[in-house]
Amino acid sequence: MFEKILFATSASPTCDDAARVAFELSRKNRSKLFVYHVFGLPGRGFSLTYRDVRTGEQENVDENLVSLVKEEMAQYYEKLGKDHPDCVYQTTTGEPHTEILRKARKDDASLIIMGAHTREEDVGAMRHRAIAGSTMQKVAKSARCPVLIVSRPCVTCWSYFANIVVATDFSKPADYAFQFARNVAKEIGCKLHVFHCVDIGPEGQASSATQAYIEQQLALAEKKIQDKYVANMGDFDNYVIALREGTPHVEVLKYAREAKADLIVMAHHTKDVDPEQAMLGSTIEQVVLRSACPVLSVNHPDKVDVSPYGVPRAE
Repeated sequence: MFEKILFATSASPTCDDAARVAFELSRKNRSKLFVYHVFGLPGRGFSLTYRDVRTGEQENVDENLVSLVKEEMAQYYEKLGKDHPDCVYQTTTGEPHTEILRKARKDDASLIIMGAHTREEDVGAMRHRAIAGSTMQKVAKSARCPVLIVSRPCVTCWSYFANIVVATDFSKPADYAFQFARNVAKEIGCKLHVFHCVDIGPEGQASSATQAYIEQQLALAEKKIQDKYVANMGDFDNYVIALREGTPHVEVLKYAREAKADLIVMAHHTKDVDPEQAMLGSTIEQVVLRSACPVLSVNHPDKVDVSPYGVPRAE
């Protein structure tokens, strides 16, 4: 399903949940796994110093340090990687999201796997959380391959998923998210839930939406789902349609719990919002922070056809 997987990690407990998914998914798919860590930002210009992204400390960069970091990564993931010979540990210094995206393009990654943020008890947690959150947003928005974000333990492995929820706002990126979710659901034989929430605005404004208006919007949404998605299911018939009204991220999370979702698939932004101006403000970031299952971001048509068996693409 995925020929090459890029696991972007801090090689610390904050990424353990994502690591287990990365190694297991790579093993099951016989994928080449790149375990990649961007461990600092250049101090100034082309200097040989860097600022550690977790502690803020200034350090000198040389070959010994790079070798040491790679060795520490291999030791940290020794247990997960013992049955995984086709695993490459690599590291660099630089702006994390820039280096991750560059690495994904260079190696033609089929999937990027990341953790969402750190836990409070970790060293340098507040500093790292701000950087990790921003990195996740920027990578998910700009990557040309799907980005799987794992913020909590994944109780079901990818191949054993029973329910995938794809949340759509009918944008072009959401259409790509649907294509990917449909192809994965068919490939592994699970149920696909096509979900849309009619956004009736913040709670304080919700009362202004009349019942007639809400019902009209729900009817329009159902027609769009039929025209855009049901018409492109091909011979895949293991799906349901779900419509709700309310605040999108709240309703996505509520429905995912009801459906016992193993994976939520979305386009990165339901609205065109600059992530620098809307830190953790878009629907997908709110879902990532609260979801009990992994969340997968798809923004581009590249890599959406994950099946080796010729699952038809939606046009």
